[in-house]
Amino acid sequence: MTLQNISFMEKPSKQILLGNEAIALGAIAAGARLVAGYPGTPSTEVLQTVAARNTDGAIHVEWSTNEKAALEVAAGAAWSGARAMAVMKQVGLNVAADPLMSLVYLGVRGGLVIVVADDPGPISSQTEQDTRFFAAFANAPALDPSCPEEAYAMALQAFDLSERYGLPVILRPTTKVCHASAAVDLSAERRPFAPGRFERSARWVIFPPLSYRRHGEIKAQQAQIGEEFSVSEFNRLEGDGPLGIAAGGVTYAILRDALMARSGAADWPAALAASALSVLKVGAVFPPPKALYRRFLSRARRVLVLEELAPVIEEQLLALKGAENLTAVVAGKLSGFVAPNGELLLEQVARYAETFLSPPPVTAAATAPEPPVAVTAPEPEPAPVWPRRSPVLCAGCPHRASFYAVKKATRGQRAVFCGDIGCYTLGNAAPLDMTDTCLCMGAGLTVAQGVKTADPQALVFAFIGDGTFFASGMTGLLNAAHNRADINIMILDNSTTAMTGHQSHPGLGRTVMGEETVKIDAAAVARALGAGFVERADPFDLPAAMDAARRAASHPGLSVVIFTAPCSGLFRPTQLCRAEKCSGCMLCVREIGCPALRIAAGVVEVNAALCHGCGLCARVCPSGRLRLEARA
Repeated sequence: MTLQNISFMEKPSKQILLGNEAIALGAIAAGARLVAGYPGTPSTEVLQTVAARNTDGAIHVEWSTNEKAALEVAAGAAWSGARAMAVMKQVGLNVAADPLMSLVYLGVRGGLVIVVADDPGPISSQTEQDTRFFAAFANAPALDPSCPEEAYAMALQAFDLSERYGLPVILRPTTKVCHASAAVDLSAERRPFAPGRFERSARWVIFPPLSYRRHGEIKAQQAQIGEEFSVSEFNRLEGDGPLGIAAGGVTYAILRDALMARSGAADWPAALAASALSVLKVGAVFPPPKALYRRFLSRARRVLVLEELAPVIEEQLLALKGAENLTAVVAGKLSGFVAPNGELLLEQVARYAETFLSPPPVTAAATAPEPPVAVTAPEPEPAPVWPRRSPVLCAGCPHRASFYAVKKATRGQRAVFCGDIGCYTLGNAAPLDMTDTCLCMGAGLTVAQGVKTADPQALVFAFIGDGTFFASGMTGLLNAAHNRADINIMILDNSTTAMTGHQSHPGLGRTVMGEETVKIDAAAVARALGAGFVERADPFDLPAAMDAARRAASHPGLSVVIFTAPCSGLFRPTQLCRAEKCSGCMLCVREIGCPALRIAAGVVEVNAALCHGCGLCARVCPSGRLRLEARA
């Protein structure tokens, strides 16, 4: 029996958990009644863990159509007195920004925690964004865990904080916390559900007079919360040395490792003493814990700030220093001492700390009173050179066949291909070269409308997946119909939300809990939203797929083709392709670029371990020497 199959109350008090799993179990222990979200790395496992541990079905768990919908569903539950959680990644918060900004003004009754996983690097995101800035923008309290154990504790306390102040609280783990593992103490008793009941009140209806009054109240609340954060268990001042390092979130854990390695000490207190440092750990980061910051800046004459990603703590310290005329010299991202982008890895933190702790050179005036010392940045080290690996669609991926069919159908014409967020973003790679634009989730459809308006002679296609269509593409399709856009929308229906790990969506007829539900037909939706041409096609039936693409392109106005074939990760292959006496023309390699095809001694071979038996290469082969056959 795996831990995932053990009911919540049967688990041992300590478990090895991912940070995301710890957050999920913290929400369950806190009595969350509803958890809604949209999949996005590095946040996805939070909701999936809640679903897996929800063996009695007492918690309503859903993959919402997008992050905006998830936050609005969670707000309705919190307004009714239930505890609720919304889960997303940092770019997903952009989608949910509209409800978030107003929700802080209206407040909540039941605790509402918004888990927003940031992705410094970025490892699997379009942008590097720091949700702590978004929290300050929205006036929402923010917690930044340093490890999975703290992520669990913060998830528990975030609900209490939310209910005490009537505000949504943002929990902001970064990638290294989300995907790190640790032994987490789960001894907290599961809190009973609060009875949910919506009570009519003018406070739930946002009007300018209410917003004006609430804005002042929220600012007063922030001062109170900042005082509470100054004595929070998540914030503390360690050591009493004249040099100070402030570290936020996971960077605090990395700093501890770096300083212990530097000193050779067996434990953290010994390493701290050997370094003659004052270390400020910041986990409850907004509103700023000013009283704690004041103690820190009064103790240290020079300060280094280490944090992922933006200089949030650094700006908070500088603001307090300026307001209260404190003399400590603060170095970090704003001074150029720390790189402004990317993760902070152990080697980088160690180098920053070593440079910061090295004594300044002795001069003839060393006996004079020492003025504040400006901190100089260390020489930048060249980035490591890693072997390049071209992005590629999986062997057997139906998107490759869909792209190829459209490419063949439009060959010789001046076509523009607008892409979207998902596996099919990889359509930009050679040899397909079928993604000309990619902005953000759902934008392929609307970018295509702008391209067509500015360049009416171009043949414009927009590609979007089935999950993304339901998430944020329907509004773009509706906009195209209403504004009479002459574009061609290609919905790549592979029966799953593939890139984030095969989650369900409204087109599949089942919920994340495996329950049967209404199955939304994308073709019917497209017709209902005004598309004049709507057809389905099997992308692996190449002649039929090409014909559908040609007829869509010749249709005046809005057209939709739904290429339907399951993701190759959903089933075990029963067939594979074999190359027999290859002529060496290399057309299959040049045209489709399947990773199962390889060149050896001037001819094409098929890697049977990778081949998924889709047969696309056999259909492309002009000599018929690539053949599809049953697996042994």
